Amino acid sequence: MSNPESRIIEPGLFGRVAVVMGGESAEREVSLNSGRNVLAALRARGVDAHAVDGIPALLDALRAGHYARVFNILHGQRGGGEDGVLQGALESLHVPYTGSGVLGSALSMDKVRTKQVWIAQGLPTPRFVALRRDASGARPDVHGAAARIGLPVVVKPACEGSSVGVTRVFRAEDLDAAAALAARYPGDLLVEEMIEGDELTVAVLGREVLPSIRIVPTGAFYDYHAKYVAEDTQYLCPGLDGAAEAELRALTLAAFDAAGCSGWGRVDLMRDRTGCNFLLEVNTAPGMTSHSLVPKAAATVGIGFEELCWRVLETSFEREVPA
Repeated sequence: MSNPESRIIEPGLFGRVAVVMGGESAEREVSLNSGRNVLAALRARGVDAHAVDGIPALLDALRAGHYARVFNILHGQRGGGEDGVLQGALESLHVPYTGSGVLGSALSMDKVRTKQVWIAQGLPTPRFVALRRDASGARPDVHGAAARIGLPVVVKPACEGSSVGVTRVFRAEDLDAAAALAARYPGDLLVEEMIEGDELTVAVLGREVLPSIRIVPTGAFYDYHAKYVAEDTQYLCPGLDGAAEAELRALTLAAFDAAGCSGWGRVDLMRDRTGCNFLLEVNTAPGMTSHSLVPKAAATVGIGFEELCWRVLETSFEREVPA
């Protein structure tokens, strides 16, 4: 893939930038960590960037005319700024911002509906059963779902990220505990076929697909601890070679486009022992911590962290409203 140069030369062309972070979701601490890193990187490049914690504070500041554009590094739903709600508010205020728009953000936050779109497009994703919650509070039939798919399965909230509430289940007697953990978070539950093989992730920056990363955790799988705490997780980049890598990147872009995503993001996949790829989810505001994957992929093609943040901010110009 090509590695185009930055289009914006002078930092002043960005105007005053709000780096919105934190928020109210289950991923608040990760977002704060990401946001501090982004803020420091932009300021190091001369951008007039300022931290704003959460959506209400951001909207108040925007209505007061304090900022020209927004770098959105909020993570998660319901106050997390990654589910289309913030994007709709920014559209109504005609404020350009980074990341996917309303449709791509809302759709990608819902793993069930993202998978339904991929299936309609003929794109591969693990078999699944969606367990809807109803007003009566009745417990979803996780045992019936697992029986339909066949163990082992992955049980997780349908609308969370960062491996929050995720359990790999190999025995039927562990299903209730897995469902109880996932049910702590808002939204529906997802029972998904567990693909055994390599875990891969591929970042998209503008229309450029960065090299894949194969993740090799020391534990059973790439959970929250492996993502944000452990120092012994291995990241192999590129994760594949030759035609296999090209096929993976093409699938990533097709999945990204099918979900209505734009700007930048990351697609997570599994590759089974036979070499078949399966799409898991799209992250429309990926982490930018010291353990995060997009900076690692960018570095392999010569894009340092400050340059990466600059290029992500550049994508906000695609949302400029003509005067």
